[in-house]
Amino acid sequence: MLRTFMIVVTSAAVLALSPTVFAQQANTSGTADEAKAMLVKAIAAVKADKAKALDMFNNGKGGFLDRDLYVFCANVSDGKFVAIYNPNAKNLLGTDIRTIKDANGKMSGAEQFAAAKKPEGQFTQVSYMFPKPGADATAVPKVSFTSRAGDLVCGVGYYK
Repeated sequence: MLRTFMIVVTSAAVLALSPTVFAQQANTSGTADEAKAMLVKAIAAVKADKAKALDMFNNGKGGFLDRDLYVFCANVSDGKFVAIYNPNAKNLLGTDIRTIKDANGKMSGAEQFAAAKKPEGQFTQVSYMFPKPGADATAVPKVSFTSRAGDLVCGVGYYK
C-alpha cells in the first residue's frame, strides 16, 4: 500500500513539474490551426531574414519544429526545395517541388507550388500521403498549407 501511494505522489509531482512535456506526449500530432500559425510565423521569419529563417527551418530551431509540424520551402524561380526538416525527406533538398508525387501518384508538389502564384498571405491547402518524421517511412494522410513568402513558397503540414 505504501509503495502504491508513493508512485501516485511521484507521478503527480512529475505532472506538476512538467505539464508541457506531458501534454506533448499525450498529443504527438500537430493540428491544422497549429500548422497555419507556424506558417504565418515562418513567412514573418523569411521576411525578416531569409538566410536565418532557412537555417532555422532546416534545423528545426526557433520554434519551427513542434512534434510532427515543420516548415518546408522551395524557390519560386525554379521550384527547388531549400528547406525541409523531415529526416525522411531531407533527400528532397534541391529537388523541384513541382515533380513531387505522393505515395498514390498524386502530383501534390505541383498543387503546393500553385501557392507561389497567389498573393502573400493566401493559403493553398493540399491533401496527400507523406511519411512522418522518424524511423517509420510509411506514408500517411497529411494536409499542408502553403503560401508565398517573398521569392519562396513555404508550407507547413499536419498529419491526420
